[in-house]
Amino acid sequence: MNHDTTPAGPTTGVVSTHTVCGAPCWVSLTSRDLEATEEFYSALLGWEWRSARLGDRFRIALADGAPVAGIAAVASMWQMAVAWTPYFAVPSADRAVSRVQERGGTSAVGPISLPPGRAALLADRDGATFGIWEGELFTDWETWRKAAPAYIRLHTRDAFDAAIFYGEVLDWATERPGCCEVRYEGDEVVLRSHGEVVARIESGALEAAPDPTIRPHWQIHFRVADVAACARTAESHGGSVLREGAQEAVLRDPDGAQFTVTSRREA
Repeated sequence: MNHDTTPAGPTTGVVSTHTVCGAPCWVSLTSRDLEATEEFYSALLGWEWRSARLGDRFRIALADGAPVAGIAAVASMWQMAVAWTPYFAVPSADRAVSRVQERGGTSAVGPISLPPGRAALLADRDGATFGIWEGELFTDWETWRKAAPAYIRLHTRDAFDAAIFYGEVLDWATERPGCCEVRYEGDEVVLRSHGEVVARIESGALEAAPDPTIRPHWQIHFRVADVAACARTAESHGGSVLREGAQEAVLRDPDGAQFTVTSRREA
């Protein structure tokens, strides 16, 4: 596995993962320096912060008062890589972990209890890391979707194979109420939940590539009003720009976590 992270996960909420089937429901960042991480993302995305139940190394990021992401400053202490990780809603963490293992994926952490829910950190067959969450969410899913990432994208070896793997693990395109819809659009797989695009899967990543940015991985896309201004802000606050275009830019924070900012119009 390339990116080991544990969730600064949902700890209070009003909506259960039983009503949001297989969709991304949270994103979490493992960092080394909590203060520097807060400063960087506050400047870049305008986030504010509140404490989390898990301890003084954990924070919840707020956008317009809504919880959008978790930060866990445990990378050095727990010997973990710095990375952003998406979490998917599941009705049963135990069943999802079993399905991952049965289909050639791996389990790194969990399921573990993080009241009022349970979480696990997993990897698919190609090594891309992702998490699952069973239990209550911070807030209703629609509110999180409006304030949180535009979507997440899986860069993988074979989009068709990955779609089958995740579909079987997360009940995509099934008869389960509220399940996600999967379609092929152009050269990528597009996942929709309640009519919204929530994830994309594209082929082309190389399993053994020396550069981790082109190995299979999930990439978080955050909505921003001005991509160019975000890129300059990232540079001025200790981050770096890996790739920049008119509609999106791939950035790296001061700790090394990679993510993408996407124009609100494009998102």
